Amino acid sequence: MVDMEVEPSKGQDRIGIDLGLTDTATCSDGIKLEAGRFYRGLEEKLAIAQRARNKTQVKTIHAKIANRRKDALHKFSRELVNRCGEIYVGNVSSLKLVKTTMAKSVLDAGWGQLKTMLDYKCAHAGIVFKEIDEAYTTQTCSSCGSLPESRSKGIAGLGIREWTCSGCDVTHDCDVNAARNILAAGHGRLAVGIPVL
Repeated sequence: MVDMEVEPSKGQDRIGIDLGLTDTATCSDGIKLEAGRFYRGLEEKLAIAQRARNKTQVKTIHAKIANRRKDALHKFSRELVNRCGEIYVGNVSSLKLVKTTMAKSVLDAGWGQLKTMLDYKCAHAGIVFKEIDEAYTTQTCSSCGSLPESRSKGIAGLGIREWTCSGCDVTHDCDVNAARNILAAGHGRLAVGIPVL
């Protein structure tokens, strides 16, 4: 075991993070880590190498994609830890979603890697890091706390990226709304419509 000195973060922000497939991570302040950027520009080379059954080149391209993902996640997590005193993230399980048709996208997003990086960096900086139950966070209005009829619902609702609350007429980006609800839940201020399980 290695003993390290805790370096307190000077940041005072509080942030909620919603993990997703459209964007790998969306923060409650609107900052996003775009998904799919890790393999951009390498897709065609990878396809050619796979068709040619060139295992060495395929392995090299996959390693390059993994390194790009790791680098982006390190930079994103470091930026958050430097400016925040509290970080709350949704408890979405990539292991459960890997068994679905979304497996490739889920694995490429690197949620587990991001949560691991945030966990140890927060511990080193002496700041709060918690995983929050994200049930109903996308559907609940972060402004008025209701579960309006206009919300996105179920699997079909995943394609809806923006909705207007029929209760208070506020328009929400689905991911930012969820991140704000995760932040509120982290503070113990559960939105009215989110049931306590």
